[in-house]
Amino acid sequence: MCPNCRAFITIKDKVCPYCEVQVGPRAVDRMGGDLLGGLIPAARFATVVILSLNVGIFLLTLLASASAGGGLMNIDIYTLRRFGATSPVFILNGQWWRLLTAGFLHGGLMHIAFNCWALMDVGAHAEQEYGPRRMTAIYLISTIGGFAASTMWGILRGADITSVGASAGLFGLIGAMIAYGTITHGMDASMVKQFYVRWAIYGLLMGFLPFFRVDNAAHIGGLATGFVTAWIAGTPKLVPGLRDKVWDVITGLMIALTAYAFVRMFLFLSATGHMQS
Repeated sequence: MCPNCRAFITIKDKVCPYCEVQVGPRAVDRMGGDLLGGLIPAARFATVVILSLNVGIFLLTLLASASAGGGLMNIDIYTLRRFGATSPVFILNGQWWRLLTAGFLHGGLMHIAFNCWALMDVGAHAEQEYGPRRMTAIYLISTIGGFAASTMWGILRGADITSVGASAGLFGLIGAMIAYGTITHGMDASMVKQFYVRWAIYGLLMGFLPFFRVDNAAHIGGLATGFVTAWIAGTPKLVPGLRDKVWDVITGLMIALTAYAFVRMFLFLSATGHMQS
C-alpha cells in the first residue's frame, strides 16, 4: 500500500505509479522477512518494546508467584495486586498508577500468549498507519481508559474486581484501526474497518463465554478510548505539521507517566515486601 495515496501497488514498485511518490521497503523486509515463514506476524519497533515489557514483567511476577504457591498457568492474585493490578479499593485510595501498570500484567501463560500473539499483528498494523509515536500514545491512553472503565464498573456493581492484561491497550489499537477505516476514504480503508470491526465483535463475544475470565468493561473502555484518541490524533503527514509535533509531545508525556507509574509500583513492592517480612 502506498504510504501517500494508499493505493495498492506491487512489492517491486520503488515509486508509486499513481502519485509518483518514492516507496520505501516494506516493514517485513526491513525486519528480515516473516518469522517462521509467516506463521508469526512481523512486528515493528514500538510493538516489540511493548511486547518485551509484557514478557519481562510476566517473568518477574512468575518468580514472585512461585514463592506464594502460584504457577506458570496461574499467577496468584496477591502477587498481581502487589505488582500493580487494578482494583476499585486501590484506585479509590489514590493508587491511580495501577491504571497503567495493570496493562503490563498477566494472569498466566495462556493469558500473555494470546495477548502477545494478537498484539504482534494488530500492533504492527497500527504502527504502520499511525507511526510508532502515535501508536504508543494510543496504546497507553487506551490502557488507562480501559482500566478506568473496569474500575467504574466494579464500583457500580459493588465488586472488588482485580483486573490485568494488555487487552485494554490492544482493544484500543483495534479501535484506532476502526477509526482509521472511518476517517480515511477508499476501498482499502473500508476493508480495514470491516476487518477490525469483526476483531472487536469476536473479542467482545469471547467475554460472554463462561470459561473465559474476561473483563469486558476494560475491553469496551479501551476500544472506545482508542477510537476517540485515534480520531483526534489522525495519521502522520509526510511533512510533519503542528499536529504531529503536538502528538510527539503527548507521546513523550505518556511514556514519562508510564515510567513514573512503574516507579510507584516498585516502591509499593518494596513497602509490601517489608510488611510481609
